[in-house]
Amino acid sequence: MVAQIIKQANPKGMPIVYASALATLVLFVVLGLIFSWTWIVFGVFAAVLVGMLVFSRFAQTAQYSMLHGQPGAAYAILQGMRGTWHVEEKPVAVNRDQDLVFRVVGYPGVILVSEGPPSRVQRMLVAEKKRVQRVAVDVPVYDVQCGDAEGQIPLAKLQRHLMKLPRNLKKGAVSEVNNRMRALTPAVPMPKGPLPKGVRMPRGPKMR
Repeated sequence: MVAQIIKQANPKGMPIVYASALATLVLFVVLGLIFSWTWIVFGVFAAVLVGMLVFSRFAQTAQYSMLHGQPGAAYAILQGMRGTWHVEEKPVAVNRDQDLVFRVVGYPGVILVSEGPPSRVQRMLVAEKKRVQRVAVDVPVYDVQCGDAEGQIPLAKLQRHLMKLPRNLKKGAVSEVNNRMRALTPAVPMPKGPLPKGVRMPRGPKMR
């Protein structure tokens, strides 16, 4: 299934995966003929490892390609982060244009991640940041705009950007802050005004 996704996103992806594994195996076979047959044994494992690494890279790129431009794409990426990261399941702010703000609690503190044009999401981030700071006193609050506009963080670099933020909290403090944030979260109201026909409020895709 993942191979089909890679093929749709990049027709040359799977041939490159096979070629990288085969090239690694050929290299070790040559070394085995020159030095010792044990190189050939190592070459089999090395070829599988290289093939899996290249395959994983193409799979990640294909995932970003499929999610790009979809409501809730940032949530799907945030949910796949490894380590102590608490991602709120529902957006904490949303408007009629389907611009979203998600909340993450981790070692840096509280992070608000938005989707949408800067002209629309900036006001949403400021309002949500004020709400968070009323509860999370002395806790750093970051706002990150995810998107392709100038000054925004591209979807493919979102995880890396969050991982580079300073570690301001300890593990116990992260859980405490997250509990306070969950108590703060109300149900997100439906935006005022009519929605376009056939459009539903996004719940955010989940990573498989």
